[in-house]
Amino acid sequence: MTIRPVLLGAVLALLLAAPCAVAQTPAGAPRLVGAKAAIVMEASTGDVLMSRNPSQRRQIASTTKLMTVLVALQRDDLDDIFSATDYTPGAAESQIGLHPGERMSVRDLLRAALLPSANDAAAAIAVGTMGSTSAFVAEMNRRAKALGLRDTSFANPVGLDDPHNYSTAHDLAKLAIRLRSYEFFRRTVDLPSATLRSGARRRTVLNRNSLVRRIDAVNGVKTGHTGRAGYILIGSATRDGVTVVSVVLGEPSERARDVDSLALLRYGLSSYDARTVVPEGRVLGRVALRYRGKESVEVIAGATVKRVVRSGAHTNLTVTGLPAEVDGPLPRGTRLGTAIVRKGKEVLARVPVVTARPVAEAGLGTRLDDMLSRAQTIVALVLLLACSLPLVLLRRRAINRRRALDAEHRRARRREESAVP
Repeated sequence: MTIRPVLLGAVLALLLAAPCAVAQTPAGAPRLVGAKAAIVMEASTGDVLMSRNPSQRRQIASTTKLMTVLVALQRDDLDDIFSATDYTPGAAESQIGLHPGERMSVRDLLRAALLPSANDAAAAIAVGTMGSTSAFVAEMNRRAKALGLRDTSFANPVGLDDPHNYSTAHDLAKLAIRLRSYEFFRRTVDLPSATLRSGARRRTVLNRNSLVRRIDAVNGVKTGHTGRAGYILIGSATRDGVTVVSVVLGEPSERARDVDSLALLRYGLSSYDARTVVPEGRVLGRVALRYRGKESVEVIAGATVKRVVRSGAHTNLTVTGLPAEVDGPLPRGTRLGTAIVRKGKEVLARVPVVTARPVAEAGLGTRLDDMLSRAQTIVALVLLLACSLPLVLLRRRAINRRRALDAEHRRARRREESAVP
């Protein structure tokens, strides 16, 4: 039976429909169609919601280019101009038809590497950035090590099958999240298509990740496919302040790849909430004002803290470091302590606790009044002690007299007992 493209698009759209549909998503994890390895991860925390063989090393095809792009973003300027290499692609390789020596901006080469997954563009980036492909691959592996991608190795900048070119679902998700910190990357992988204006001619390229074109919530990231790697998609989606990243590896078809990716993304979006755990200005306590009796100043949260947490998770807040009392002059917003936000034992944030208003310095009159009130209290205590002292002395004298009488009685009893024949 053949599924019409329109019907397939409708089915995929339903998987990431309106927010009300997401709210009705069952709590159970999705059943994947054909992924050999998979993961879905919350982007701001790296929290893994679900995984299948997340550390299994596999061929990763053109998702290799994510590291190619990261190295270029860290070392090159987007307006730099590189010359195309004499790259000879295989029959099935994706390319944009660069001629040897053709000059193109790094900006356009990156778009070509990310959207249509052009191997000739990735090759030009490698040589233009480091001078040679081998030097660039060495840098790719250095960056992988620095990022803590322990199960990742690169053998080329384009993603051709190679025993030494592999990664895992977990490592690829971490790499995608790192790349999402670059605005250029986020905007590029969310494009349905792009026009490359540098080079010998203008080119329009299409994003191979068709989910970006069909599903509003989906905003990236990169496809890949070779005979050994199978079909691959690193996806991302954002809704209501929550962004999740999914990875599926070793899928048997594009359709399975898309269905599994959307199931993971849908499950992720429905499983997290973006919350304001502490709003700026929230009253967190009071601190007494020195020399001013019962007067005090309110202390408040000095910043707003927003965090993404799993739906239904509880957070708690404790305030530490507040002094028993303060005196001015203190401007509004003076830090007096710290509020710690926790989810269970995990610390989510530390927030400065500050004064809600200015605190003036206590004047001479206020200090004298305080001293007098304290002096009166001391006098009262001295009088109480003075009045109590005779009673204490009388009681002690009575106790000593009773002890003496008891001792005399015991001595007399012993004398009587010794006088008996």
